[in-house]
Amino acid sequence: MPNWELNQRTANEWRELGFFYDYDKGESCWRLVGSREGLMKFVELLESYVMKPQNGQLSEHQHYGPYFYLKLMTWSQAQITDNAICGTLSDFRRLANLVRSKLESLGEGSIVTIGDEYAPSTSVLRFEVKEAGFDPARADPLLSPAS
Repeated sequence: MPNWELNQRTANEWRELGFFYDYDKGESCWRLVGSREGLMKFVELLESYVMKPQNGQLSEHQHYGPYFYLKLMTWSQAQITDNAICGTLSDFRRLANLVRSKLESLGEGSIVTIGDEYAPSTSVLRFEVKEAGFDPARADPLLSPAS
């Protein structure tokens, strides 16, 4: 497959997801970048995960996005690591509500971090709110501008 086709497929997967993500090792944070509407799709991912009874079992997990390294994983306690966002289904429900309430009050250009209020962890979630209609593929440094 030519590189431009792969780039286009990756860009389309970001658009379908609704936001761009990356793990920043230097800051120990998951960066989620998108419009408020796009970032709300993260809330939908959490809610969808919670609605599947099979996800109640310890170590169940789901990968998201074109690179599949954003992972929700059922665990005995809430935590955010460089490997996954973990918790019980109840924890994920609580995280969905927390993210929703934070995003609803934010405007374009805002940044909000969620860490200890979800779980004392080694990492945090950082939501970067862009303008309405923001294309999350634009935030992926691995894609060419023409994607």
